[in-house]
Amino acid sequence: MQNPQERVFTTAELARLVGYSTQQVRDLERLSVLPPTQRTPNGYRRYGPEHEVALRAYRSLAAAIGPVPARALMPTLRTASIDAAAERIDLLHLEIAQQRGRVREALKALHAIVEDSTDAFDESDSMTIGELAEALGVRASALRHWEEQGLLLPHRDERSGARRYASDAIAAARITAALRAGGYPLPPIGRVIELIRAHGDSDDARMLLQQRLGDLTDRSVALLAASGDLHTLIATSASATPAR
Repeated sequence: MQNPQERVFTTAELARLVGYSTQQVRDLERLSVLPPTQRTPNGYRRYGPEHEVALRAYRSLAAAIGPVPARALMPTLRTASIDAAAERIDLLHLEIAQQRGRVREALKALHAIVEDSTDAFDESDSMTIGELAEALGVRASALRHWEEQGLLLPHRDERSGARRYASDAIAAARITAALRAGGYPLPPIGRVIELIRAHGDSDDARMLLQQRLGDLTDRSVALLAASGDLHTLIATSASATPAR
């Protein structure tokens, strides 16, 4: 039985509370971002406070990690245990930190490309495709694709034909991985790497990488701002889950 003190919203009322359209609210319900709704005898949806909590949490989370990842994650945050939900949020912070570290490694690699280092590259420091893929957190197939697009120029072992990545290829791979994580398509990344190879012109690459660092900082701050709404969501969901 419904608590007489509990506020009930129409679709339009709930949408206005968070600045969404009624169609957005219906779509988010269909995608299980919102809890299932009850219907009146004449078929109209009726939403309660738990729907407002979920919708506000989704809006905050989408601002931090993007709408598509937020839509995929919300059903888990709504229904998982407190431990599982907290772990998923911890992983979001960790992923941002890992991406920031990769961008900084790419900036170091960029510096190494441009500066005329007096230290000769030791062949023993070259990497296999598996080692480089693991270091960058990408699949080996991605490295092969980047090679097909001309972004990477690994050496081939004369006997086995296996790829070996020396300093220039490792640096190009770090730059590519960092920019791909930021949503940049391959063609402009390729043009930047070509300029570096031909002229040592690193300004565009440095600007893009610095912009990526700024984007990651914005995401970190937005995720911190979302913590209040996410806490309310998890606490509300936990209190609504019957004890076993």
